[in-house]
Amino acid sequence: MLAPLAGISNLAFRIVARSFGCPLAFTEMISANGLVRDSRRTLDYLKSSGDDKPLGVQIFGANPATMAQAAKIVAESGGDLIDINMGCPVRKVVKTGSGAVLMKDPVLAGHIIENVVKATNLPVTVKIRSGWSSNSINAQELSRIAQMAGAAAIIIHPRTADQGFSGKANWQIIAQVKNAVKIPVIGNGDILQPSDAVKMMVATGCDAVMVGRGALGNPWIFRGINEQPAYGNDKYLPDLDERLKIINIHWEKEAELFGRKLAGNTFRKHLLWYTRGLKNSAQFRKTAGSCRDANSIFYELDRYFNFLRNSSSGEAEYK
Repeated sequence: MLAPLAGISNLAFRIVARSFGCPLAFTEMISANGLVRDSRRTLDYLKSSGDDKPLGVQIFGANPATMAQAAKIVAESGGDLIDINMGCPVRKVVKTGSGAVLMKDPVLAGHIIENVVKATNLPVTVKIRSGWSSNSINAQELSRIAQMAGAAAIIIHPRTADQGFSGKANWQIIAQVKNAVKIPVIGNGDILQPSDAVKMMVATGCDAVMVGRGALGNPWIFRGINEQPAYGNDKYLPDLDERLKIINIHWEKEAELFGRKLAGNTFRKHLLWYTRGLKNSAQFRKTAGSCRDANSIFYELDRYFNFLRNSSSGEAEYK
């Protein structure tokens, strides 16, 4: 499944991921307070379509009553699953008492989960980390609390909050959580290649895997995961024509979502990810980064892909 990625996993990105076999995708993290206040910008995060099902909606907050009210709004908006974020380590989230800091207060965490579960008939999952720090690993405790409060599944990213995204994810924590509860456990962290998904499931016994950063510029990773047992690790990669086709499809969906002018800015990061690792990609990123509008960017993109197609003959030049 596709992880909730702040500033990334919008409707356009989710639909592209689903086109490669991603069966369940999540919105980016949404403020419960924003939903309850009827903030237009917050409500925009709930935008979906018939091609975007089933949809998990991740909410964050520190007040059980507000989280319950937000859950009702999600259900009324057409969401299919609610995920409670108790793993985000970002300062602006943590300072509100939300995200990973809730792992410091298991009692409050339990109250939040229980209130959200009672507020809706939708399945409720909880996304956690290993703990707040290496001295306070309590993922098993939080998972048991979540199970008792009525959670349908646990999603575990086995890094501590103070680790951020540095170092390696400790998959053994996933195995420990799996042994601690009877509800399904979804593993997350360091799924960068299709083979990583298989390795995680074998090593931990988890019921499913969630892909985050491994999907950036690489939505075909879901195709690779689905085909991994039969075809091996490298057959899922696209050729140049498919890669360019998906970039253009993603761009058009982003433009539909935000308008072409704003999408010209929001889509730049995706272009950098889509071309990462290709020949002379650093020069392309430098050139594209100086472009002022979408037309100029896509002119450079076409020029760059023509270079890639012809580079094997030695006749191409890209400067």
